[in-house]
Amino acid sequence: MTFPLDFWNISLLLAVTAIILLVTSELLSPYYGGVNIQINKKRLKHAAIAFALVFLATVAIRIVGIILAG
Repeated sequence: MTFPLDFWNISLLLAVTAIILLVTSELLSPYYGGVNIQINKKRLKHAAIAFALVFLATVAIRIVGIILAG
């Protein structure tokens, strides 16, 4: 049985997640609606940056694979 996601799909998922987290961290207020849950914008931004760095690492791996195969 093979894993249903290949490297390209995981890379795309990481990029979309990083963009969503970064936009959310910039647009949301630190307090969400009527619920008493405090959103830590700094932690959300750090998570977005971490996802972006992992995405860039996958892009670098793909580039190295293309260079070495060619």
